[in-house]
Amino acid sequence: MTGALTGIRVLDFSRFVSGAFCAQLLGELGAEVTKIEIPGGGDGLRSTPPFTERQESYFFIGLNRGKKSITLDLRTKRGQEIARELVKKQHVLVENFSRGVMERFGLGYQELKNVNPALIYASVSRFGATGPYSSRPVYDTIAQAMGGLMAVTGFHDGPPIRTGPSIADYLSGLFAAIGVLAALRYMETTGEGQLVDISMQDCVWAITAMEFASTYFATGKIPSRLGNNLPISVPANVYSCKDGYVVIMAVTVGQWSNLLKAMGREDLVRLQKYYGQGDRTQNRDEVNALVQGWADTKTVEEITNTLSRFHVPCSRILTIDQVANDPQILSREMIVEVDQLISGRVKMPGSVLKLSRTPGDVSPPAPFLGKHNYEIYSEVLGYSEQEINKLSDEGII
Repeated sequence: MTGALTGIRVLDFSRFVSGAFCAQLLGELGAEVTKIEIPGGGDGLRSTPPFTERQESYFFIGLNRGKKSITLDLRTKRGQEIARELVKKQHVLVENFSRGVMERFGLGYQELKNVNPALIYASVSRFGATGPYSSRPVYDTIAQAMGGLMAVTGFHDGPPIRTGPSIADYLSGLFAAIGVLAALRYMETTGEGQLVDISMQDCVWAITAMEFASTYFATGKIPSRLGNNLPISVPANVYSCKDGYVVIMAVTVGQWSNLLKAMGREDLVRLQKYYGQGDRTQNRDEVNALVQGWADTKTVEEITNTLSRFHVPCSRILTIDQVANDPQILSREMIVEVDQLISGRVKMPGSVLKLSRTPGDVSPPAPFLGKHNYEIYSEVLGYSEQEINKLSDEGII
């Protein structure tokens, strides 16, 4: 099957999550992604648990499916020369080193745009290429803290809480991929490449500010943590019942009316202080107490069945094993099996990219370290077998 990005070549210098996720998304859409790894050790994700029975990292497989792996020591002058040779043959470069690392290798954007003026250079970093924090070391949780997300996550009487997934890593990879796609379009029309400068803090702030900064901008009030509540919708919360928890959301007037009918409280349908979303937000505690009092008398199944009949959005809270066996997830092919050469068939998340003509493909396996050394160095750069063996003996690849 031909992908939407078939013919696009991507050089992936990334380590760990954010850059790897960006390159993985481009690969799902058909780009040919060549991953450059450290000779002898490879990407740090290769040694990150959990592992298959054959000791392959699930994280590495999940973020590097379908990529080609070559080894190259960028600390050496010869390794840097080879990297520049490879850049001449590429459309896109992805990297997520700390600021200044690629420049020390002679592989920064300013250097490489002279090597390949059409190059799209995607740089994912903690605070971006500019600004007073640009040289600071940061990991995902710090980006969540610095982007405002942790300040509004958790309950008002408890500490700030990070999100379960490493959302700053994945958001920055996602935004980087979007930036690359836009830059590819521009390159096709002008022949010019450009730098795609992505900051993890920017990405976290962008999604946090949409819901929470508006309150601060409009009123000057600093939003507080609301637990499982939404800032502008009530009821929209997790409610305990006789045998577990459910999420109930009644956003529109019609949904609120239907929820009251399901609860047997038609007498409150026209009550002004609960009527509109703004009214209910002003009386959040009362509304939540009303819904919680009803939920206390029901089981999860009773609530979900009842609210389904009344067309009120509601769900039980699925555990990971339940999601992994959910008929909707399975019908959407969001769990696939990848045929790894070492580990055999390994279950992985499927592709979100359900394009009707060129859907995302995550079925190819992740490579073992240096699997494509001979292919890339001989076919792309024209090196002889003798030259490749010499580079290997010298530890450059």
